[in-house]
Amino acid sequence: MKRYITARRGSTRGAARMTAKTTPADVSVPPRDIHFDVAAAGSGHWLGGDPVGTAVFNAMSLTFPDGERMFIDAVRHYRGEVGGKLAEDVKGFIAQEAIHSREHHQLNQLIDRTRYLVGEIEAAIRERIAFSRSRGPMRMLIATIALEHFTAMMAEAHARHRNLFENVDPGIERMWRWHAVEETEHKAIAYDVFMHATRNWAPWKRYFRRTLAMALITYFFTRNITHYAARLLEADGYSYKDAAKAVKTYVWRTPGLFSRNAKTYFAWYRPGFHPWDQDNRALVAEWKAEFDADIAAPATA
Repeated sequence: MKRYITARRGSTRGAARMTAKTTPADVSVPPRDIHFDVAAAGSGHWLGGDPVGTAVFNAMSLTFPDGERMFIDAVRHYRGEVGGKLAEDVKGFIAQEAIHSREHHQLNQLIDRTRYLVGEIEAAIRERIAFSRSRGPMRMLIATIALEHFTAMMAEAHARHRNLFENVDPGIERMWRWHAVEETEHKAIAYDVFMHATRNWAPWKRYFRRTLAMALITYFFTRNITHYAARLLEADGYSYKDAAKAVKTYVWRTPGLFSRNAKTYFAWYRPGFHPWDQDNRALVAEWKAEFDADIAAPATA
């Protein structure tokens, strides 16, 4: 009997260790169908007159429409396998990402295409997305969870360092804040889908696949954003070499767009990691209330 009780207790402890972490029950993922006035994006260096910062954010914005459509399709492929709250969260994730894609597409169309090589950059992005899609739904999903961690990390950095969008047109500034709020809210949805879809994998296999993907995504995503931004800066009179140097300084040193939140980035490599191990909702609570009020206003009018 003693051995039986000990075994039962051990089994309970084992089951507790095996319990998968998920998005907290009180985190919702509501779609906020807000249209932003980003007309100032057509006026040139909209990021406070800074050509380098403007080029970096334009380069990222150019990746979002096609990239976020891939995120949607990656998660949608497994949608029929999940239920309960996760099924509702997936629905919200898809809606949020679709609206992000629409709003960034609007901004991207305002970049002066007679001056900047926007079409060439968009073609390169489509080629990379097509390659990711060609590798099948699981690899698409793994790429999605890594890129979602990247965008959530940058959203957190934006919330911690609020001077990033000083002297920026209010419509553009609000759009990027709204994007940061929603990236924070849904930062773990694709990850939760991945954990469910790989529930029968050995833990070492899941860990190896996601950490390898993050290492590769880190290299290619940061390299590509640097390249795209440098190509945009060439139209502003920079040589490619000087442009690339200026962009690298911006993203890695000052303000350090890719490096200023290194703690969150490296958390990914911890065994047992889950995006909500770090609950950072308080950072965007004020912004969230603002945008929730925006969508509530028409309903109460």
